[in-house]
Amino acid sequence: MANKRLVTEEDITNVTLEQMKNSTDKTTGVTEYPILEFDKRAIGLLHRGVHETLKHSKIVPNGGKAYKFIKRLGDIVLAGGALAVLAVPLGVVAAIIYIDDKGNPIFSQVRLTEDGRPFKMYKFRSMCMDAEARFAEVQKENQSDGLAFKSDDDPRITRIGKFIRKTSIDELPQLWNVVKGDMSIIGPRPPLPREVVLYTPAQMDRLLVKGGLSCICQTEGRSDMEFDKWVESDVRYIKSRSAALDVKLMFKTITAVLLRKGAK
Repeated sequence: MANKRLVTEEDITNVTLEQMKNSTDKTTGVTEYPILEFDKRAIGLLHRGVHETLKHSKIVPNGGKAYKFIKRLGDIVLAGGALAVLAVPLGVVAAIIYIDDKGNPIFSQVRLTEDGRPFKMYKFRSMCMDAEARFAEVQKENQSDGLAFKSDDDPRITRIGKFIRKTSIDELPQLWNVVKGDMSIIGPRPPLPREVVLYTPAQMDRLLVKGGLSCICQTEGRSDMEFDKWVESDVRYIKSRSAALDVKLMFKTITAVLLRKGAK
């Protein structure tokens, strides 16, 4: 597309939240993201920028070495077991997505996790094959009050995509990310580079720990939660995380998914 460009070092240095401060419509979030595509060098610059910013954070993540060991062991056992049990259903979903529009059923996207480290996050594809290229067409329809993009009537979503989003089935391939160690079962949702480049230092605090499949926000409203409260809930988790809290959030996540609470 003509207006699509690669981010430069100058972009990462100069992009601010001024456009949000000047917005007269406080019911929506960012409607003109300055960055639509990142090359490898730009991702590296962003990673280093987040790393340097987090050095000055006043937030200290809770949990020592024993907690981290138990958390990692639990992630491997639970995510690995879930993949084994769900292997056939996941294969069926992948086949349906392929039959629907003859495209790759798995969608990968660069996200940022602990300390701003980039990784490829996997999902079942719920959008058309050229969804990323068409982002510029729909970004003005952002219905979130913050930096995360949300739209009820996104034309890029396929027929089967609407169903797997409503039921959160599209997130299941991330169990592989958990097994690999890119993510944890419980932790702040990993954001996109184009979102992080607009973060304030306080909002970057949510990158102090490894990203996860679900956290407090996903159990208390998911896409219905305001962005500032979303960040606050992630920081609250980071400051108080424990094995008991993780188990509690796992059960609350299952309930939220079954009730389709905030799913869009």
